[in-house]
Amino acid sequence: MQTVEPDIPISDAEERFDLWRRRIGLIAAPLAFAAVWLLATGLETPARKLGAILAAVVVLWVSEAIPMAITAFLGVAASVVLGVAPAQAAFAPFADPLVFLFVGTFILARAIFFHGLDRRFAFAILGLRGVGERPGRVLIAYAVTAGAISMWISNTATTAMMFPIGVALLRSLESLSDTPLSQRHVSGFAAALLLSNAFAASIGGLATPVGTPPNLIGIGFIRQETGVDVSFFAWMALGVPVVLLALAAMLARFHWSAIDRDARLDGVAEFIAVERAALGPWTRGQVNTVIAFAFAVTFWVLPGVLALALGSDHPLCKQLASAMPEGVVALLAAVLLFLLPTDLRRMEFTLDWREAVQIDWWIVFLYGGGIALGTLAFKTGLAEALGFRLTALLGVQSELGLIVLATVISTVLSETTSNTASANMVVPVVIAFARSSGIDPVLPAVAATMGASLGFMLPVSTPCNAIVYASGRIPLTTMMRHGIWLDVAGIAAVITVVSLLGPLVRGALGG
Repeated sequence: MQTVEPDIPISDAEERFDLWRRRIGLIAAPLAFAAVWLLATGLETPARKLGAILAAVVVLWVSEAIPMAITAFLGVAASVVLGVAPAQAAFAPFADPLVFLFVGTFILARAIFFHGLDRRFAFAILGLRGVGERPGRVLIAYAVTAGAISMWISNTATTAMMFPIGVALLRSLESLSDTPLSQRHVSGFAAALLLSNAFAASIGGLATPVGTPPNLIGIGFIRQETGVDVSFFAWMALGVPVVLLALAAMLARFHWSAIDRDARLDGVAEFIAVERAALGPWTRGQVNTVIAFAFAVTFWVLPGVLALALGSDHPLCKQLASAMPEGVVALLAAVLLFLLPTDLRRMEFTLDWREAVQIDWWIVFLYGGGIALGTLAFKTGLAEALGFRLTALLGVQSELGLIVLATVISTVLSETTSNTASANMVVPVVIAFARSSGIDPVLPAVAATMGASLGFMLPVSTPCNAIVYASGRIPLTTMMRHGIWLDVAGIAAVITVVSLLGPLVRGALGG
């Protein structure tokens, strides 16, 4: 899930690369438009026009020559100007119910961040008895905390919040004159600890629909183009096992390669205790935020639990699903933040509008634009034509084969472009490909959605990677070595869970 993202420092070389990437994008986008327009003569005119627009949009998304949300606006507006669709139809997805799920959860996440609940939770986990005594335990607690927080809060915001805690832990460790760790082990542990923050935050976002924007983008495409409504509970039934497998693989890798098993960190426990004590007692705002958060989680998960216990056709399940869809629950939870007082005499409430509007609206606009363009791709026949051509080219004929292909392509693409752009580009193509092959598109689309969040190799793969790389403690080769291993492990986790548990979830919950 996204909230306000911090400024991410980058090196001079990265800045030059980024500048040239954006310049090339400005030139390549109109060339891509012209190439598709001239070469795709076999398509119907609306599909041909949209294909040219999408080619330019993809180039602009990959290069980030202009802000991604503006690119989404440009693609939809160009579709209206060129006669692909009327304005009312083209812009209708911006009012999709999932847009309001974004808005509500972003406001809720802002309250959690504003009142310091994320930091309180982090130090509570790190302060568990015995955690601060061993490097391996510190690493596990630190990574699990980042993963758990990122289930509900932006991966980037989670990494940014946990990063100074990790650096402070390392400084405390390095200041201990009696530590048995060698300088080599300190350096290796530092890289592993900071990388575990970035990697765990990206992994944790897979657990819930609101954990990261690609999840909702994929769910939106699945619902609009297949009619299958993937519930909050159904997504977690797949997402949580993927997260557990990927986190276990990451921790095993770091424990094997970067942990001195005989070392003790006697001073770190005291540091954590001091930081935790400095947080002070719970505030009224924190209590109110927990109430709103608990309300949201309860009604997000309850329909799925009841469907599992009573059956999805039970009248109570149908009534609850109809009256309290995820977007409505998110909005009601957000409203609670403006109703629960912190000082009623002064008419002060848990959150005010000045704080609420600090959310990242660009993700909302990017989601609306991406869904709009994907919907037009199906309505014009472009997606179907692309699906048939890919079917003939790749020859994938089974659901498992398409799950594997979708996960790998989405992961590879996410290494060089944003996760949200990867989901916007890959998921609709996978759905069209599945239809043309006679394959149920739901599970391959879920796999493609999850694969969009598996970019671990490079600083440019995710803002999470960029934040920890900027510390100067992580050599690029170290990030690439651990990242490619985790890419493979993550792909294996997604394929295994979606192919084995997916049919059970689809059969039990209808999604």
